[in-house]
Amino acid sequence: MQRETGRIAILEDDPIMGESLCQRLSLEGHRVEWWTKGEDALRGLSGGMEAFDLVLCDIRLPDMNGEDVFRRSCREASTPFLFMSGYGDIDQAVRLMRSGAVDYITKPFEMSALLDRISSSLRSRPSDGNEGVLGISPAMRGVEMMLRRYAVHPLPVLIQGETGTGKEVSARFLHQVSARPSSPFIAVNCAAIPSELLESELFGHDKGAFTGAHQLHRGYAERASDGILFLDEIGDMPLHLQAKMLRLMEDGRFHRLGSEVQIPFKARIVCATHHDIGSDGSTFRNDLYFRLSALPVTLPPLRDRPEDILWLAQRFLEQIVEQRDTPVRGISALAEDAMLEHGWPGNARELRNRLERAAALSENVLLMPADLFPDAKPSAVGPPVSTLADARDAAERRQIIRALSATDGQISQAARQLGVSRTTLWEKMTRFGIEGGGRSEN
Repeated sequence: MQRETGRIAILEDDPIMGESLCQRLSLEGHRVEWWTKGEDALRGLSGGMEAFDLVLCDIRLPDMNGEDVFRRSCREASTPFLFMSGYGDIDQAVRLMRSGAVDYITKPFEMSALLDRISSSLRSRPSDGNEGVLGISPAMRGVEMMLRRYAVHPLPVLIQGETGTGKEVSARFLHQVSARPSSPFIAVNCAAIPSELLESELFGHDKGAFTGAHQLHRGYAERASDGILFLDEIGDMPLHLQAKMLRLMEDGRFHRLGSEVQIPFKARIVCATHHDIGSDGSTFRNDLYFRLSALPVTLPPLRDRPEDILWLAQRFLEQIVEQRDTPVRGISALAEDAMLEHGWPGNARELRNRLERAAALSENVLLMPADLFPDAKPSAVGPPVSTLADARDAAERRQIIRALSATDGQISQAARQLGVSRTTLWEKMTRFGIEGGGRSEN
């Protein structure tokens, strides 16, 4: 297998382990630097002329904790850290991943497993022109990078966000970039299945287990095999089933209704909810929440990432045009303005639904505002503009977002398209509250 190579720093105080890692990584084509103390690593990370692509860091060091090195180095640079942790440090390693560490591996480990982790971490490096899969806004690029880091671990993932923000899409992306993308992805909507049937659907039942059980039924947990069991709207799961889910995660096995035969549970659990199930006022079990949220992800609403609106609209429309007979081939500038001014309370799902309806009913080649917002008065689509200065600012903001969408968030390309310098564009983006896009070329 062809592996990525890069400039790697090793922070390991054990001389035998450190020398072994240096030799093997050098043979793999990496450029390696080795430190045995945290202070040496901090000097090397802050004073080097060439940035490191990855830091392979032990958590326990003679002069300081690996976590201290990570947090102090993050103040000056954003070098990815891959932690090597003993069994007793796993909770700390998971906490570090939540704080931005790219990965961790538990000692003792096979060298081949470490090389795979290193290669995966290097492949997830952002690069110029790297088009986002989930979105082009910095927030969604961050979500995508986090999911790539999570993909190599078997721990549960909890995806939280408003309805329609793309939680299942994110879960499927996690499955796609995992080591077993061809394994089953079983999605269960806990809010759509009646509570009295959900247990049978999750765990299955034997023939004769209850009235109407005429044959053996394999549940979602069994059908997920070694893939992903995706529990959507986990916050709506009944309390008695929450207890059984906790038992499933603790024991790693279950039995069908009407049977005492234990079945191993091999799937990874990924959950999603629009509820704040970790809050003090939630009725969701705290012990189950803590187990499910080992690796958390929060999806921001569409209104907080306007760069993604036109980017998503274009991709949705391309899919719609492929699937149905419609004269629509694009979106007019007026319709784009209306979309950028809309609040999108239903997020990406509302955006797709409006495009679906517009493509089905419109007779225009280019969609117009009335096609997307048929019930809205022209003046009610966006906020009122009171002065010419407000109108100019609103137009500039829309044009900047348009350019960022067209260039997949690349600042330099967007600046060239708009005919301004990068500095001018950055200043205007800051003024209008538009977040920075992906990396741009210098």
